[in-house]
Order: sequence, then C-alpha cells, then structure tokens
Amino acid sequence: MASYQASPKTAADERERLILEHLPQVRLIARRIHEKLPECVSLEDLISTGILGLISAIDNFDPSLNVKLKTYAEYKIRGAILDTLRGLDWAPRQKRKKAKQIEAAIAAAEQRLQRAPEEEEIARELGLSLEEYHEWLVEVRGVNLGRLEHARGEEEGRDLRRYIADSEQELPSRILERRELERLLAEGIEQMPAIERTVLSLYYYEELTLREIADVLNLHESRISQLKSQAILRLRAWLEKRWPLERGA
Repeated sequence: MASYQASPKTAADERERLILEHLPQVRLIARRIHEKLPECVSLEDLISTGILGLISAIDNFDPSLNVKLKTYAEYKIRGAILDTLRGLDWAPRQKRKKAKQIEAAIAAAEQRLQRAPEEEEIARELGLSLEEYHEWLVEVRGVNLGRLEHARGEEEGRDLRRYIADSEQELPSRILERRELERLLAEGIEQMPAIERTVLSLYYYEELTLREIADVLNLHESRISQLKSQAILRLRAWLEKRWPLERGA
C-alpha cells in the first residue's frame, strides 16, 4: 500500500516530493558502496540504480507497519544497488592476483625486517617504484578486503570482525574465537603506521566516507583510498600467519 492516498494529481505531487526529499540518501548510500569498488564501476550508475530502489520503496511503503520511510527506503536502495553489483564481474582475476602479491610482499618484508614495513620497502619487495606501487593500491581497491570487510557487506555498518560466522555465535567456542580474533586485530592495528591506524578508525568506527577522511587529514581522497587498501592488506598478511581465513568461513 502506498504512503499517499489522494487525488491522482495530489498523489503524483507527493510522490515527486518524496523522491526529491530522499535523493541525498540515495547519493550517500551509493557513494559509500562505491568507495569499496574499483574505479571502473560508475558512481552515477549506482545512483541511478539506487533511485529505482527509492521509487520502489515509496510506491510500496506501508505506514501501518510502523516503520519509517527513511529506514525502508535505505533497505530498498542498498538492495537495488547490491543486486546490480552481484551481476557484474567487477573484481577481475588480475586485480585479485595483484592484491595477493601485495599481501605476500607485506608478509615477506615484515618477516625479514621484524617490524611493519614502510611503503617504500613493500614496493621494493614487489620490484616496483613507489609510484607504481601506489597505482597498484588504487587498482586493487574493492577487491583486496575479502572476508575482513565484504563477507556480509550488505548489512548495515562496518565491522572488521564480520567474517566470523554468526550461526554459532552463542557457542562458547565461537565466543572464544571472536575474542581471539579481536585481540589479533588489535595487535595488528597497533603495528601499523599511525596514519593507517587513523584512517581505519575514522572509516570503520566513526563511519566517515573517504572524502570526509581526506578533509579531516588534509590529504587527497585518492591517497586515503591507498592508505585504507594498504592497511587492510597489512591486516590480511598479519592474520594469515596467526588466523587462517578459512577458519571463519
């Protein structure tokens, strides 16, 4: 049942008003999803798909269910965008391969140096210049996070611990696993350069967008994207030796 019941003209006007009122919500959701994806995915396409989800929400909204339109619209907008993305091959094999190479280089450099490697040291491990390494970080954006971020990416919020399955969450063994993972994540984050810790904190806990983080840190948005990708790959390399990813599958 629609949220408006009036004359056709009044209903159409109200529908248009609601669409315009909630367009900023579409842009915000689309932008936050887009931040996790490769640059080949168009933000405008995500916004267009999100608008279709918004229209569906408005046309099917039933106020008698005691749910706010904004909440229902967010569900429909996010769902429409994610449904479209599931049909795309936006993580080419070559990009996944590069992500694994970076992860392996971080692990190898860390093993040799007995500390968290600097960017220049990771680049040397890969046989790349620093500029080339930065280009790699941009390329692997959105395909390097694996279960650490995308296992349940359709849900609200961001949680680095989400790749632990929830079906047995209340079992003592599962609770202990979660606590151990939290401890390892905390240790891994503590080993990072301060700038990467700050980026992760602002992104995952303060839930700022990359653009907002760039404004806070007075850096370019593309640099924030590189730092975030590198920080996640550091965590993957850190956990690979201490917590095999298959364990939480």
